[in-house]
Amino acid sequence: MVQNHAFRALDRQECLRLLADVPVGRVVYTRQALPAVLPVDFALDIDGAVLLCTSATSDLVRAIDGVVVAFEGDEFDPASRSGWSVVVTGRASVVTDPAEHERLSRGGPTSWMPMRDEVFVRIESEVVTGRELNVARNPV
Repeated sequence: MVQNHAFRALDRQECLRLLADVPVGRVVYTRQALPAVLPVDFALDIDGAVLLCTSATSDLVRAIDGVVVAFEGDEFDPASRSGWSVVVTGRASVVTDPAEHERLSRGGPTSWMPMRDEVFVRIESEVVTGRELNVARNPV
């Protein structure tokens, strides 16, 4: 196997720190037995779970509540050919506890879209992986 020094694996803490600084990520889930990807705004909870705020009647909520999904966030600079990508994999669930919903209503994620009947979806950070690309470290 060829080792590529332009890539560096990121540990869990570094992954979550980087992910917390980007405004948009992508939920990867299954829709009609096919892979689907949806860009969403999000926040991280104190335990590293990904939090989404969306409409209770959205297709996304129906598709991901109670199932394992992936969530990806990244940041890249084409000029320097550097950046990073983080993937969080875990079970998604609608927050139903009234106290938890109230806590998230006060300080959790907000949707960029105006909506009624908002719900919060929590994606547990069961597996967190990431890698950094820095071509400058590995000149050709």
